[in-house]
Amino acid sequence: MTDHKVWLVTGAARGMGVDIAKAALAAGHRVVATARSVQKVTEVLGEHEDLLPVALDITDEASAQAAVRTAVDGFGRIDVLVNNAGMFYAGFFETLSAAQIRAQMEVNFFGTLNVARAVLPVMRAQRSGRLVTITSLAGAVGGEFTSAYAASKFALEGWMESIAPELARFGIGATIVEPGFFRTELLVEGSSTIWPEVSVADYDESTARTIEAWKGMNGRQSGDPAKLAAGLIGVLALEEPPARWVAGADAVEAVADKGRRLTAQAAAHPDLSTGLGHDD
Repeated sequence: MTDHKVWLVTGAARGMGVDIAKAALAAGHRVVATARSVQKVTEVLGEHEDLLPVALDITDEASAQAAVRTAVDGFGRIDVLVNNAGMFYAGFFETLSAAQIRAQMEVNFFGTLNVARAVLPVMRAQRSGRLVTITSLAGAVGGEFTSAYAASKFALEGWMESIAPELARFGIGATIVEPGFFRTELLVEGSSTIWPEVSVADYDESTARTIEAWKGMNGRQSGDPAKLAAGLIGVLALEEPPARWVAGADAVEAVADKGRRLTAQAAAHPDLSTGLGHDD
């Protein structure tokens, strides 16, 4: 990608989506910036001749289809879809209600699929495009208090890995972005983070302590989202953008460690793991 493209960015009214939209505009691209509220998009991004704010509720298929029609009507095409919108339901598994876990998957996983399902026919008709999905370090390495969030991000990673070869035949590329801890609004209570609603006595003390620890991280994360956004512009400008971009030194270290552990686990019991085929 060396020339100017049309980008559609979800979740562009706050957090990382704002920085990605700004970086794409600064690089000379045209940006369809989506969020539930068009007014909020305009408030954070201002007005720009190459900016098209569009209302989008990613959990609503009809809204996704309408947003894509508006984008194509406005800019004629869609070259890059950045699936960025998402939420964080934090808590130990037993302290998260079934409704909370379903809501987590509805937004992060099914919402992302709704937007992709609306955009991919446009890219197939063009025989070009790139699908970019922002997952998380939690999409590669699970951890306590993040079971629902990690499940939604692991699901996105499996989906992206699986559809990449399906899309390649149409000239459409796919890139997973795995950010570590970045100083965004993700941990802002009531904005992007929702705490557990089920009280389980065995977990109560740990829950209270862990919530305070997570709150204490807000605004102190090491990653700069503006640098990630600029880095994403560079990654997608490569002649062959990668299938996965691990973003942040913390994420690189953790993903590399997970790779070593997976390799060790695969080789740990060769006498029990191999030789399991039929003898004939």
